Amino acid sequence: MKKSVLTRYRVMAYVTGVLLIVLTLGVIAKYGLHLDGADDFTRIVGIAHGWLYVVYLVFAFDLGSKAKWPVGKQLWVLLAGTIPTAAFFVERKVSHELEAKVAEESPAVAKA
Repeated sequence: MKKSVLTRYRVMAYVTGVLLIVLTLGVIAKYGLHLDGADDFTRIVGIAHGWLYVVYLVFAFDLGSKAKWPVGKQLWVLLAGTIPTAAFFVERKVSHELEAKVAEESPAVAKA
């Protein structure tokens, strides 16, 4: 497995996680605090999160298939983008697990 596969997943996990937190704050502002402008903000961030979550799903599925994860683990990683802050914790766990695997598979570079 290439390091770029893990890097793509990590970037999208952070982007999805941040957008989901921002969306959650927007929903709280819209429905809890009844702030003006929160409706437009929530709509825009919701659309952005939705589209980027699809990209996250593609990258996470690619990573899981190359890492040969069982179905349960794959589903947990895929669903992490729908639970606020879960993407950060799952990303950290997956990264620690797979960085060693990526290091093992990469060829040693000879220094001159």
